[in-house]
Amino acid sequence: MGARRWAGRGGATAVSLRRTEEGLGALASGGPSRARLCRVAAGGSGRRSPGMAASPPSGALGRRVLCGTEYATVRYVGCVPPTAGIWLGVEWDNPQRGKHDGTYEGTQYFKCTENKIKFPSTSTSVSGVFSKLRILALNQTEVTWTEVLLCAPGWPALEELYLTSNNIAVLERPDNVLQTLKLLDLSDNQLLDGNQLHLIAHLPRLEQLILRNTGISSIHFPDAGFGCKTKMFPALKRLTINDNKISQWSSINELDKLPSLRSLQCHNNPFMDTEKNPETLRQLIIAKISQLEVLNKSEILPAERKGAELDYRKIFGNDWLAAGGNWNPEKNKPSEEFLAAHPRYPSLCLKYGAPEEGELKGQQPLTLKNQLLTLTIKCPEKPEQKPVEKKLPESMTVQRVKGLLYRLLKIPGSELKLSYESSKLEGKEVELDNDLKPLQFYSIENGDCVLVRW
Repeated sequence: MGARRWAGRGGATAVSLRRTEEGLGALASGGPSRARLCRVAAGGSGRRSPGMAASPPSGALGRRVLCGTEYATVRYVGCVPPTAGIWLGVEWDNPQRGKHDGTYEGTQYFKCTENKIKFPSTSTSVSGVFSKLRILALNQTEVTWTEVLLCAPGWPALEELYLTSNNIAVLERPDNVLQTLKLLDLSDNQLLDGNQLHLIAHLPRLEQLILRNTGISSIHFPDAGFGCKTKMFPALKRLTINDNKISQWSSINELDKLPSLRSLQCHNNPFMDTEKNPETLRQLIIAKISQLEVLNKSEILPAERKGAELDYRKIFGNDWLAAGGNWNPEKNKPSEEFLAAHPRYPSLCLKYGAPEEGELKGQQPLTLKNQLLTLTIKCPEKPEQKPVEKKLPESMTVQRVKGLLYRLLKIPGSELKLSYESSKLEGKEVELDNDLKPLQFYSIENGDCVLVRW
């Protein structure tokens, strides 16, 4: 007799006793684990086949069964009115198989188990268990960090560990375990306190840390001062902190202390709302983290980094002078407050020289709105490249425009040459020949066309 399902959703079904009787006892306990929470189902034909057993096999409840090629676990044994006969409600290993929400005619017959792994409460001997396991996903299993550490000796070669959505709020130091781990995903757990990260900061091979939506509001590495590198996270190359509550730029300054950091994702944090222009925001982050190569999945090319650092050095030049900075090295003593807000500023002055007095005259505060120019970007020697319209601040330097165009047009590391055409100068191109000059220096106006060649 074939199995019969009721309409709905879930990971279970009711099948007739005869259908599953042959499969009882065919499998040991355990078997493949489900990927998501399953729900209930039950059902039946109400008609007994010839030779059908009048009662289920002894100990049927909880036994493993095989129906065709699908594995399941018996969760219910009994009647399903108004049908006649004895029925077995089974929970499929494959959650896509079941189709019911657990209630039939107002009666809920059984529930599928939650995706909860049972761990030992004390450390047990796990020598040789999963000795070659490289990747382990325990998402949405309600596992605690303590339980992870108890079982971690059984994963001596583990490289990737996924623990999302487990309500993990407290971490512990992983002494002598997880030492081979290269990737750790703690997304959608409410860690809240950024200091919790210090407890996992000495994993020697950890290259990627994913902390999406963990509630953290700050990041701090107290073992290193301004301009120094921390001993924490020595191998960390890729960090994801999207969708958190980081509101202060000081946390971004701290990331410059990570010696190996190369890639950062930081969308949807309050600090990003302090600067409305997305290009300026990107330039600030680039200038603050010296070794960064990829920001929010977009490569940082050398020309963009140079432009960002030169602009940063100039934009905060007056603040540097007001805080005790000076062109004379013997008198150059910026305040601790300034260094806390701009820890990279001294190194930028060493790299490019202190900003000249002429650069700082009439410098607009960063918070003032710059007039936006609507410009059309064209590539005259690349007809397949369609013109693009962009709004750029008139104070944006030629260097920063080039950095934008590298990403916008996906141009390889070739040297860009920019010029512009104006309706007031018909038939004439004006070359943008000084990377440090702003667009307004060249009298570019709304509606002008910037020409890009490489």
